[in-house]
Amino acid sequence: MQTDMSQNPQNAGSPASDSNDQDQSIASTAPGQLRVIKRNGKVVGYDDDKITVAISKAFLAVEGGTAAASSRIHETVARLTEQVSATFKRRMPSGGTIHIEEIQDQVELALMRNGEQKVARDYVLYREQRASKRAAEQKSTDLPAPTHQVDMSVTMEDGSKAPLDMARLEHLIRAACSGLEDVNADKIITETVKNLYDGVSIHDVNTSMVITARTMIEVEPNYSQVTARLLMDKIRAEALQFLRVAERASHDEMNALYSDALKAYISKGIELELLSPQLAEYDLDALGAALDGNRDLQFSYLGLQTLYDRYFIHHNDTRIELPQCFFMRVAMGLAAEEDNREARAIEFYNLLSSFDYMSSTPTLFNAGTLRPQLSSCYLTTVPDDLHGIYGAIQDNAMLSKFAGGLGNDWTPVRALGAYIKGTNGRSQGVVPFLKVVNDTAVAVNQGGKRKGAVCAYLETWHMDIEEFLELRKNTGDDRRRTHDMNSANWIPDLFMKRVINEEDWTLFSPNDTPDLHDLYGEAFEKAYTEYEAKTRSGELKLFKRLPAINLWRKMLSMLFETGHPWFTFKDPCNLRSPQQHVGVVHSSNLCTEITLNTNQEEIAVCNLGSVNLAQHVDENGLNIEKLQSTINTAVRMLDNVIDINYYSVPQAKRSNMKHRPVGLGIMGFQDALYKQGISYASSDAVTFADTSMEAVSYYAIQASAKLAEERGAYQTFDGSLWSQGILPIDSIDILVKQRGEDYCKVDRSQTLDWDSVRAMAKKGMRNSNVMAIAPTATIANITGVSQSIEPTYQNLYVKSNLSGEFTVVNPYLVKALKERGLWDNVMVNDLKYYDGSAQPIERIPADLKEQFRTAFEVEPRWLVEAASRRQKWIDQAQSLNLYIAEANGKKLDVTYKMAWLLGLKTTYYLRAIGATQTEKSTISDGKLNQVSSGPETPAEFNQAADVPKACSIDEPDCEACQ
Repeated sequence: MQTDMSQNPQNAGSPASDSNDQDQSIASTAPGQLRVIKRNGKVVGYDDDKITVAISKAFLAVEGGTAAASSRIHETVARLTEQVSATFKRRMPSGGTIHIEEIQDQVELALMRNGEQKVARDYVLYREQRASKRAAEQKSTDLPAPTHQVDMSVTMEDGSKAPLDMARLEHLIRAACSGLEDVNADKIITETVKNLYDGVSIHDVNTSMVITARTMIEVEPNYSQVTARLLMDKIRAEALQFLRVAERASHDEMNALYSDALKAYISKGIELELLSPQLAEYDLDALGAALDGNRDLQFSYLGLQTLYDRYFIHHNDTRIELPQCFFMRVAMGLAAEEDNREARAIEFYNLLSSFDYMSSTPTLFNAGTLRPQLSSCYLTTVPDDLHGIYGAIQDNAMLSKFAGGLGNDWTPVRALGAYIKGTNGRSQGVVPFLKVVNDTAVAVNQGGKRKGAVCAYLETWHMDIEEFLELRKNTGDDRRRTHDMNSANWIPDLFMKRVINEEDWTLFSPNDTPDLHDLYGEAFEKAYTEYEAKTRSGELKLFKRLPAINLWRKMLSMLFETGHPWFTFKDPCNLRSPQQHVGVVHSSNLCTEITLNTNQEEIAVCNLGSVNLAQHVDENGLNIEKLQSTINTAVRMLDNVIDINYYSVPQAKRSNMKHRPVGLGIMGFQDALYKQGISYASSDAVTFADTSMEAVSYYAIQASAKLAEERGAYQTFDGSLWSQGILPIDSIDILVKQRGEDYCKVDRSQTLDWDSVRAMAKKGMRNSNVMAIAPTATIANITGVSQSIEPTYQNLYVKSNLSGEFTVVNPYLVKALKERGLWDNVMVNDLKYYDGSAQPIERIPADLKEQFRTAFEVEPRWLVEAASRRQKWIDQAQSLNLYIAEANGKKLDVTYKMAWLLGLKTTYYLRAIGATQTEKSTISDGKLNQVSSGPETPAEFNQAADVPKACSIDEPDCEACQ
C-alpha cells in the first residue's frame, strides 16, 4: 500500500485530459521533469500540447471556429498555456508529480484571471458533467463500505496527509485471504488497525498488515500465503511507480498491467545499465502476453521476501522487478542464443514460474544482465610454487567477486619442513597460505551480495593433514586458523582399508611423492606402498608413520568439534568419473556435489539447477511424463548457461567449453515423501530415493544425448565412459573391481530399460557430466519446499537468513492433525516446547509420529542408504548432510564407514545433537516465539562449542550452489 488509499476513478475525459489515452509514456521522460497522475492511477509525462488542446476545445465550444475568432483564440490559448505551465515549473523546479485535477484547477483559474468568464463557466460545467458521468460509471465498481470505521489520517510519500482508506485496506486483506482455508480476514484487519496511529506513514500501513499476518503463521500455515500476498501489494506499488506504469494495482489488475510492466522494466533496466541491451531485441509484446500474474499467488512469505530482498534487480534500493518479470528476465537471458528465442524464453519462463524447476542462485542473479556470471562453483588445483599459489588466490578473488563459490585442491603444495631448493630453506607448509585464502574470501564478498565462500581440500596422506584438521579450532595459534572458510579431507580408499584393518598409515610431502596426487585405485595403492618401502630403506627421509585408526579418530573428533574437515572419497569420484580419460578429479567444490577434473590449465565450472520433485508427485506417485518434459527443458537451459556465461578467468572458460558439464539436481524430496504418506526412516523412502533418481538419471542422460544430436557432442567425448556405453549405473563395476567386493556394498537393482539410453549416450553426449544434487537452500525457500534431499529439520521452528527470521511450520503435519481433529493452540504450544518434535506429544497417533520424524529422529543409516541408492545413478555427487542424535565416537565411526562402504562419493556437514536440550523455547505469551535451532553437544565432546548450525536453517551465507 505505497499509495494514497483513495478510490480509483476511471479516466476523466475532460478538456484537460485527452480521453483517447494517447499520452506520452512517462517511461520516456527524463529525471527532473514534471509528471502527471491520471485518474486511473497511470503516471505519464507532463505535456504542454495537451493543455493547449484542452483550452482550445473550451474556447471553440463557446466561440465557434470562425476565421475572426481563430486568431484571437490561438494567441490567448498560447498565453494561458504558458501561464499554467509556469505555475507548476515555478512550484516544482526540480520536477515532480501533479494530479490531473490540479492541472484542470489551474486552467480554470487562468481563464478567470484573464477575464474569460464565459469560457471558464462552460469549462466548469463540463467538468461537473464529466465528474457525474464518472461517478455513475464507477458506482458498480466501488469497493464495499468498510466494516471497521476508523477516523485516522496517513502520511503520504510526499509528506501530505490523507484519510486512511479503510475500504481499500479491508479489500486488500480480504483479497489476500481469498481461496485459502482456515484464515480469518477480520482478525487480520482488527489486529492491523490496533497497530496504526494517526499520521502513520503509508509505508507502515502495509508493514502493519504484513507483520500482523505473519504472526499467525505458526497457528495456520496458510497465513504464509496471506502474508506474501500483502507483501505483493508493496512490491507492486514500488515497481509500478518507479517504472511509471501505474500508481498502484490490485492482483486482479496485474494481469492487464504485466505486459506494460515488462516493456517498461526492460527499457528502464537497459537505460540504467542494469540489463543487457540484447533483451530489447525480443518481441516484448509476445513475451508480455505469456506472463501469468496468477503465479504471484503461489509464493509463501519466506519465498517472496527472499526474492524481494536478494534477487530482484534494484536501483538506489528501489526494486524495479516484479516476480513474473523476474522469471521472464532470467528466461530471456538463458534463451538469448536460441534460434527461436521468444518461444524458448516462454518455455523457460513457464518452467521457472511454475516452480517445477529452479535455476541456481547465480543464474537467477545475473541472467539477462550486462555481466551474466551464471555458474555456481569453481574448482581449482593450486600448484607448488609461489607464483602459482598467489595466482590461484587471485583467481579465487576474481571468481568470488562475481558470485562464485570455490573449491581449492591444495594437495600439490609441499608440507611443513619440506626442502625448498630455490632458497635452500624449509617450507612453512600449506596452512599459512590457507590463512590468506580465508581472508581473501572475507574481503571479496561475491559482489557485496553474500560472503565469499571457499573450501580447501587436502589428501589424507599429506604431511600437513594433522594441522589441516585443526584449522577451525578456537584454540591454538590464530595465525594458523581459518575461521571463515571450509575444509575437506580427500580420502583414498587405501586409507579406509587401513582403518578397517587397523594398519599403519604413512604421511608424505607431495614434492617427494608427486605422482600420488594424480593416481587412484590400484595404481595409487601400488605407488603408495612403494613409497612406504622407500621410507624403510632410508631412501625417503621426510615422512611420518602412525596407526591409521588414530588419524581416523582425530578426523572424527575434529569433524564433531568444528564441523570440518568434511569426509570426501577420492577413489569413487575418479573411478566412476565419465572423464577419467582426460584428467583427474582432485577435489569437490564448496558444497561437495561436484566432481570434475582440474589442473593448472583448467578450472572446473559447475552449472546448476534443480527439479522440484514435489511438483512431480501426485496421487499415483511419480509423474513420469511431466518429469521427462521438465528435464528436457532444464538440461537445455543448463547447456545454454555454458555459452552465455561470463568467465572472469580464462582457465574456467577453457574447461567449460571443452567438457560442457552441468549439474541437474533435485529438491523437495521430503515433500514428495509427505505427499505419498512415506516416512523418511523407512525402506519405502529408500526405494523412492532409488526409483525417483533412476528416472531423473534416465531422462537427464537422454536429454543430453538428444542435445548432442542437435548441437554436437562435447569436445572430449571420444574416450569417455559415455562413448564406451558405460553409464553411471555401469561404472559401479569399475569401483567394485578396483576396491574389492568386500569393500563395496552398493545395491545394483534397476527398474527401467536402460539399453536404449545406453545406445543414445554411446553415439554422443552434449555434456561430460549431467547430474549433481546441490543444497538448494535459497531456491527451495523461493519455491516453498524442503531443501534438496534433506529431512525436515523441525516441524515448527524459526528460520534465520539474510532476509530476517521466518516462522516455518510443517503444513503436511498441520493438515494431518486437522483431519483427525487434533490441531489447536495446545498442539502449537506442545510443538514449541518439544522443539518441533511430534514424538513426545502423547495425543499424536503413532503412525503420524513415524511419518513426521524430524532430521535428528531419523537414524543416519536411512540417510546414508537413501544417498547410496541415489549415488548409483549420478555421474557426479550429492550434498549430503548427516544428522546424528546422541552423537558419540562409535556412532560417527559406524556412520562414516558405512558411507564409504555403500559407495558414497562425498558427505557434507555433520549435524550432531545431544541427548537433552538444556533450553526450551518459550510458551505462547502473545508474541512470536523462536524455537531453539542450535545443536547441543554431548558431554564427551566437551570442546564442541563451535559446531556450525545447519546451512538450511541458520547458516545463510553458505549458498554458492543454492
